[in-house]
Amino acid sequence: MLEEVERWLDRRSWSVADRPMERILAAKRNTRVSVVLPALNEEATVGDIVAVIRRELMSEAVPLVDELVVIDSGSTDRTAEVAAAAGARVVARDAILPRIPAVPGKGEVLWRSLMVTSGDIVCFVDADLRDFSADFVTGIVGPLLTDSDIDFVKATYDRPFDTGLDASASGKTPGQGGRVTELVARPLLNLHWPQLAGFVQPLGGEYAARRSLLERLPFPVGYGVELGLLVDALHTVGLDALAQVDVGVRKHRHQDERALGRMAAAIYRTAQLRLSRGHLVRPRLTQFERGEDGFTPRTYAVDTEERPPMVDITEYTRRRVA
Repeated sequence: MLEEVERWLDRRSWSVADRPMERILAAKRNTRVSVVLPALNEEATVGDIVAVIRRELMSEAVPLVDELVVIDSGSTDRTAEVAAAAGARVVARDAILPRIPAVPGKGEVLWRSLMVTSGDIVCFVDADLRDFSADFVTGIVGPLLTDSDIDFVKATYDRPFDTGLDASASGKTPGQGGRVTELVARPLLNLHWPQLAGFVQPLGGEYAARRSLLERLPFPVGYGVELGLLVDALHTVGLDALAQVDVGVRKHRHQDERALGRMAAAIYRTAQLRLSRGHLVRPRLTQFERGEDGFTPRTYAVDTEERPPMVDITEYTRRRVA
């Protein structure tokens, strides 16, 4: 590990307990904080997450979060209804910037969320978390409020992997579950962006940043958004403006191997663009599924689109002027 990264780990890696709520609220002053939950068919979990944030971070006693928005990216279940009932403002993805047709992908939703939020600090939280704790928000928002030289904060945590065993055999493997992180993202970062080697969860979906930074960054529309934002933030503001906070344990729904393969391909493609900005030879991934007659190939397009920095969007700049 680079000496620069070792120093960064000492200076820019914290625990959620390092900043008591009293200190965070005292530092908030007039800074507005927006929390965004990108959601697609998450009726089982989104309501609990919204309820915890409303109850613990938006009360008169703890007015940390000013705005809580769920961006529904075309759910076919009751995600929007459940989120609204729990107290979130729900906005449909396709209703944001209708001039630009929406494409599927998490990064697309995060990019569009900048148009319908107003916080000086924007905090992203995945909507599939179970046993959600408000620490996920306070941990990553805290450094942005208390340290003016911090611009981007990632949450770090253990990710227990469900082995499928019964309860008596535990069924959980501590510290695992980030398979794409360990097999794809971490090697890419260590080899090509070694300054980012200190991030424990580079692909984690819980992070917060200043709007003044986010609006200047391009957003990969799909699974590559987390790696893309991290790499571009490094090049835009430098390593010392980035930080991470340990918030404990993250429990969420795990995806199957084929979905992880598509995620890995998108992440590799995101890295490839940032390394060369060159021609993509074959932005597709073929996987195999066993059927009655043996293995059947299934080919998927690897998303190759990115949204430009939001400051380049006319509607966004007009909104700021207004």
